[in-house]
Amino acid sequence: MAASASARRTSSRVAGYAFAVGAGALWGTTGPLSTALYAQGEAITGIGFWRVCLGTVALALYGLLFRRELFRVDRWGLLLVGLGGGALVALFEVAYQFAIAGAGVASAAALLYTAPILVALLARPLLKEALTPLKLALAAVVGIGAVFAVQGGSHGADLAGVTTPRLALGVAGGLLAALSYAGTTLLARFAVPRYGVVKVLLLEVAGGTLLLGIILPLVGRAPVPPDSTGGWIYIGALVLGTVLLANFLFFAGAKRIEAAPTAVAATVEPVVGTVLALALFAQRLSYLGWLGLLLVVGGVATGYLEEARAQATRQPS
Repeated sequence: MAASASARRTSSRVAGYAFAVGAGALWGTTGPLSTALYAQGEAITGIGFWRVCLGTVALALYGLLFRRELFRVDRWGLLLVGLGGGALVALFEVAYQFAIAGAGVASAAALLYTAPILVALLARPLLKEALTPLKLALAAVVGIGAVFAVQGGSHGADLAGVTTPRLALGVAGGLLAALSYAGTTLLARFAVPRYGVVKVLLLEVAGGTLLLGIILPLVGRAPVPPDSTGGWIYIGALVLGTVLLANFLFFAGAKRIEAAPTAVAATVEPVVGTVLALALFAQRLSYLGWLGLLLVVGGVATGYLEEARAQATRQPS
């Protein structure tokens, strides 16, 4: 009996890691799918809108069919998660698309993955979490890695002279996407224990859809539906893979293994995105770029593992 129980636990952990890696791999397709949409002539801002809009519709249908309690939320949840979280989602969707288009998939992913370090730095003033020398060192490593990835990325040659407006816009978009991702993570630490992961996800994407639907037309960027079958296929793949399936896989992984190992396994995202971009769109990455990407992934993974170790030491034996 003991051996059977041990085998089940081992099988569950293996499945947990597989789910987490699968989630990261699906998230890694965001850049390549978005690049394919640019080739179809789709507007950068429209891609983000349709991604969260269709994601909202899918989650709402899921709630109507299987979980009606997802629609029961208090006023505080609507304001904090729906409006505040929606604003962060809206910013992320637009900023990350500009990062991919301007800096390339690898550089955009490296810039985005500075978010966990931003979380560690912001958690001290906002959540009163300790800021250790290791966290500061990892922040430096990840920051250097992001710089290397941008310099060695698809548009790295532009840095030899004056930085081009497109690259500058891409870097700014990547940093804004990382900041919004960090804000969403910090908000989740407060909201998920109160409302649950699926309800938080629904509130955030619904709020993001509403805000983008209001703001984009006001700035002359009204989202236009894709005018080709291929465009809708790519949008559908983004919604199904990166919004729905990836999140459900990540949650399934988190149920079977601890949060930090789940997050470490999901750091396969920038590597998958980079490899796909290299294979499908001839986006190049120099040795310096690969080194930068590895520094980012390694620094983030080490940070997650250190967080898990610290939590284990705080728990009573």
